[in-house]
Amino acid sequence: MTDVPRHDLRAVPAAVAVWLATLLGLLLAWELTLAVAAATVLLSAAALRARRLGRWRTAAGAGLVCGGLLLATVCPRLAGAQHDPARRPAEAGAVAELRVTLTERPRPVRSSGYAGRPSGARALVVRADLIRLRAEGADVGSTGRVILLTPVDGWAGLRPGQEVTAAGRLAPARQGELTVATLSARGPPAEAGPVPWAQALVEPLRAGLLAASATLGDEPAGLLPGLVVGDTSGLSARIVDEFRDSGLSHLTAASGTNVMIVAGAVLLLMRRVLRLGPRSSAAAAGLTLAGYVVLVGPEPSVLRAAVMGAVGLLALGLGRDGSAVPALALAVAGLVLWDPAMAADVGFALSVVATAGLVLVAPRCAAALAGRGVPVGLAEALAVPVVAFLVTAPVLAGVSGELSMVAVVANLLAAPVVAPATVLGVLATVLSVVSPGAASAAAHVAEPALDWLILVAREGAALPGAVLGWPSGWWGGVLAAAAVGAIVAAVRIRRLRVGLAVLLVVLLLVVVPVRMVAPAWPPAGWSVAVCDVGQGDALALATAEPGRAVVVDAGPEPGPVDRCLDRLGVDRVPLLVLSHLHADHVGGLSSVFEGRTVGAVAVGPGRSPGWAWREVGEQAARHGVPLVDLAAGLRLEWPGLGLEVLGPRYAGPEGEGERDGTAINNSSVVLRATTPAGRLLLTGDVELAAQADLLASGADLRAEILKVPHHGSRATLPRFVEAVAPRLASVSVGAGNTYGHPARSTVDALLAAGALLVRTDLDGDHAVLPGATGPAVVRRGR
Repeated sequence: MTDVPRHDLRAVPAAVAVWLATLLGLLLAWELTLAVAAATVLLSAAALRARRLGRWRTAAGAGLVCGGLLLATVCPRLAGAQHDPARRPAEAGAVAELRVTLTERPRPVRSSGYAGRPSGARALVVRADLIRLRAEGADVGSTGRVILLTPVDGWAGLRPGQEVTAAGRLAPARQGELTVATLSARGPPAEAGPVPWAQALVEPLRAGLLAASATLGDEPAGLLPGLVVGDTSGLSARIVDEFRDSGLSHLTAASGTNVMIVAGAVLLLMRRVLRLGPRSSAAAAGLTLAGYVVLVGPEPSVLRAAVMGAVGLLALGLGRDGSAVPALALAVAGLVLWDPAMAADVGFALSVVATAGLVLVAPRCAAALAGRGVPVGLAEALAVPVVAFLVTAPVLAGVSGELSMVAVVANLLAAPVVAPATVLGVLATVLSVVSPGAASAAAHVAEPALDWLILVAREGAALPGAVLGWPSGWWGGVLAAAAVGAIVAAVRIRRLRVGLAVLLVVLLLVVVPVRMVAPAWPPAGWSVAVCDVGQGDALALATAEPGRAVVVDAGPEPGPVDRCLDRLGVDRVPLLVLSHLHADHVGGLSSVFEGRTVGAVAVGPGRSPGWAWREVGEQAARHGVPLVDLAAGLRLEWPGLGLEVLGPRYAGPEGEGERDGTAINNSSVVLRATTPAGRLLLTGDVELAAQADLLASGADLRAEILKVPHHGSRATLPRFVEAVAPRLASVSVGAGNTYGHPARSTVDALLAAGALLVRTDLDGDHAVLPGATGPAVVRRGR
């Protein structure tokens, strides 16, 4: 059995008191911080007067010091923030001009593509400290913190420590923040000051890392900067989602893992290779640690890990062992006292509880497994991801409202390559300033590890039941904590193990088959499959040949359509039809090509918006696929599938500057498909004018199945629905969308026509197949 270290827990109560008191003050009222701080001082002072405290006298002394610091530093800052003069104009929504100092790098806010806007970062979040505030023509005496919501242009290149002037409209600060106001900036910053010397020093390193990464494939090129310095600007929305769903998103957060890997690599080099003593090795690792923090930026989890690492290195230099828990406690208390906002930061909380679990719990789990005959290395490898998942589950569940059920296995599979990839990325960063070629070579050596991480995340996220929905908020966190406690108790208490075993058997024999086996997907003999791609369109039309289907539209972003086609077993796409070039129909175009043979890409006469038309052309050229035009009257045939082009009757607007979304919608290709399940009318996003043109043309619009136009918007003519007379109507629409889709009037018109309504926001993927009396539908569920 491996030895379990004994930990010094005397500093823990003081750190918990500091964190809890500050959190209560941020979330509720600063007076609660005052009460907890006063109680901590009084109890600690009373404990110091008591006899027989022994070694716990240190804990009482730490509590007295921390309570005093809470009263002297945190309480005044919380009170000042909650009564700051800037709050009044913020609550009134005043127009203001601010002079600020940036405290963090601008963070992108990603959004899915819609209409003429491509997916990606359209705005930035910037945290800053006020220097001067002028609202509605009057100076406001505030030096508090603010959050700026800015456009990308002009703001993306700014660095922490720069002073800028911003103008816009104020809004109230969010609860749980130390900020006093939020500003929606109108345009680029003005009067930008110089970049601080430390940031100017590391900027060539960051740029060199991006340049070295750019020589890799698209996905590894975006992942390497995220792995090394937390720069996720190059990550696609698909990779972000897959890493989140598989429980690997912490790898791109520049967290304590990165700090430990970098400092550990330097220590290993100093001690094992150069044979330096502990003090010299600790000093070298400390310098590297300081430089790495400047390189990454002052993120809460990085600062926590850096402070803890610095304390640990100091203990190493002084020859003291077993300092992990005191170092963590000192890091928590010190950082919260220095910056009270960290007490409510989710990343900080995840970093602290994960570290505490790995230090306090993981060794005991590993020792218990080793005592039952599991090899020591395997026991430690198993204990780390299991413990990390269990201790962070309550925080993750409360914040996100979901839990990754594949996180443990995914982290176990990813662990062997994380450290090598990170070290190689850091090496590429350092080499980039002296030899770009050597930096690129180091990045290429890391590429197989990056590909493996992407593969693990992708396959993990694609598994059925990979993500479990969970109540969000405080109650969700408490419920998850109770579930974790019950699991741990059942494992430790022999009498409860039988109950846990019975529960697992029930889950395996009842719940799992119901969710994963009973709704067999895809259903045998499916003719049409509508993919749940969020607020967008994507569907597949099966041919008589297995694995072969015509695809119509690709959704708003890469990823969802790829997973949908994988589930359907589609590996050959003789024709990919893009009904029109709005982002919610072409944004996922690249995903259709992944692992599939595509015969041609078909488009209508519209060529707007210009960015989308260029993207379609580039993707087709990259894969050597021809572009073909669809015109009214054209007929296409495959075994078991026929297509007839009914519209559009006119071309949409030309030119990149064209912003008439309605005209682009009305230029959608309209198809009628003949399938074994019946006729299907595919309408793209046609609105009132195009529907009226179709009616006036005299074309036979009758179809058993209708793909409802424009996500069920209110721009649907009741006469058009009556002319189609569908028995089944499918609405492709995003859950919780802000556009009011599907509109009540459209739903009423469909129901009045006698159609059975299915929706991707409620039913997820759904397939249509021949039934005894007409088309039948099978819902996969969400």
